[in-house]
Parts: sequence; structure tokens; C-alpha cells
Amino acid sequence: MSKRIQLAFALIFAAFGASAIDVAHAGAREEGRLLTATEVLEEVQAMPDQQIPDALLSRAYGIAVIPDVTKVAFIFGGRHGNGVLVVRDKLNTPWSNPTFVALTGGSWGFQAGAQSSDIILVFTTKAGIEGIAGGKLALGADASVAAGPVGRQGSAATDMGFNAEIYSYSRTRGLFAGIALDGSHVAIDRSANAALYGKTGVTATEIFSGQAPAAPATAQRFLERLAKATHTAVRGSPAPQADVPAAAAQAATGAAPSAEPPRTYPLEQQK
Repeated sequence: MSKRIQLAFALIFAAFGASAIDVAHAGAREEGRLLTATEVLEEVQAMPDQQIPDALLSRAYGIAVIPDVTKVAFIFGGRHGNGVLVVRDKLNTPWSNPTFVALTGGSWGFQAGAQSSDIILVFTTKAGIEGIAGGKLALGADASVAAGPVGRQGSAATDMGFNAEIYSYSRTRGLFAGIALDGSHVAIDRSANAALYGKTGVTATEIFSGQAPAAPATAQRFLERLAKATHTAVRGSPAPQADVPAAAAQAATGAAPSAEPPRTYPLEQQK
């Protein structure tokens, strides 16, 4: 074998090795985001006078936790952050596996400086969740968004009814309060999802419906903390389980199994 062929094989193996290392690092980075999101949720709900009201959480169809959203401004401003989103089809049911999302936005006016905030979005209607069709949602345009109420007074306010599809919160330097996010966008982070679930091209629909590969233990920890905050059960497994007794009965009677399709969530347009 000539030296040129040997060199070519060496370069190919090196490229594959580098790709494997990048995938491993990417997965670790996404698990770190999940851990940070869990910490944000725990710390916010540990503040009785500033936490998100239980009445609002119990009626949520989707919750997004986006830590470390950085806002930089000098006349023109912008914000960006990465976090996780979970949804459910009905109230009082377990939450889906998490999918990664990115929050971006801009502003204009007399402003200067930089700050980092933890953002939490609470979706109170199915329309707000379904508005992410195509993988992107414009806050204030595709779905109405309002600064969320907090604490005991917030509980009384949420009992009166919901006037917005999404309620937004921000924690900056220990202060937790509602924040206006009109003009911002929430988009599905497909590359982060592929890194976490180990499947290229995995969609948010597959993740939410339990058809994606199993999520790591860090995702389960986040779901457990969220289940505690919303007083719901924890999702038992990433994929629906077969009904063994029903299948056995069908085999004994010779009846044909039902052809009911699996439940999906209309969060992305399939290409």
C-alpha cells in the first residue's frame, strides 16, 4: 500500500473520530442545558412570594424553560437563549419528553448594556402550542403573550380567567417577575434535539408523541420536577406500551387488532 493511500485512510479515520467526539460533546452540552433548566424551575418554585401561581401551572398545555437568555443592546438590541419545551394533550396528564427550543428577539430605542435572564413561558391554550407549526412561533403575532402574574396575588388573578395564550416570566439578579416579550420568536432547535436523542432528523412531533429514542436521565429529572410543580404524574416511559391482555384476547378470539394511529402533535410540518 502506497504512502498516499495510507495517508488518505488516516485522514478518513481522523475525520470519523472527530465527528464522534463532536457528537459526544454536543450531547453533553444539551444535558447540561437540561440540568440548568431543572435548577431554574426548582429555584423559582422555592420562592413563595414570587413563584408562578399553581392555578396557572395546573392549566398549562405547554411550559418552556429557557435559562441564561442574553440581552445585549446599544440603540438596537437583541436577546437569544436556548432551553427546553414540554407539552401535554390534556390537563392533569403527564408531560411529554422535552424538546429543545431557541428564543430570539430584537428591540429598538435608547438603550445600552447587557444582561442575562432566565425566561419561563407558560402556554395556557392548545392554540399557543399548535402555533409552532413549521417549527417557529412569533410571540405577540402568532399567539398573544403577556407578563405573567406571580405570588399570592397572581393566584387570585389567574382564577379570574386567561386573556393571553402565553404568559412570560423573567428572573434577573434574583428578581422574578412577568416580562413583555412581544416581537420575540420561539423556534425548534433541531440540531440540539438530534444531539440529545442520538437520532439525526428527529422531529418535535416524534419527541412529544414518544416515538423518539429514549431520553437521558437528565430529562427524567426535569420531568419529575415539573410534575411536582404542576401536581401531575410523571411520564412512565418514552414510548406507549402495548396492551398485553388486550392483544392476548384478540389472538384468542381471532379478532383483528384496531388500526388506531398513534397520537401526534401538530408542532411541525413534515417535509
